Amino acid sequence: MTLAEMIYEHSQRLPEPAAREALDFIEFLAQRYGVAPKGERDELAPAQREALERLSVIRVPFGGAKPILSRNSFYDDARA
Repeated sequence: MTLAEMIYEHSQRLPEPAAREALDFIEFLAQRYGVAPKGERDELAPAQREALERLSVIRVPFGGAKPILSRNSFYDDARA
């Protein structure tokens, strides 16, 4: 039995969250040692992709001026 087969058999006995954690760790090791295929290394997780999509549509209007005119005015406003 190969090492990969042993890992597979052990993973079959784990609960789903633990199996996911084991897979994440294996993927981390593959990336750390540079053995992950380039496409996998550069691919974002679905949650990361969704977060970036949500952030990309956020616009903060500030009229082209500096958002905080000066440090003193910022602190004055905060104290008020």
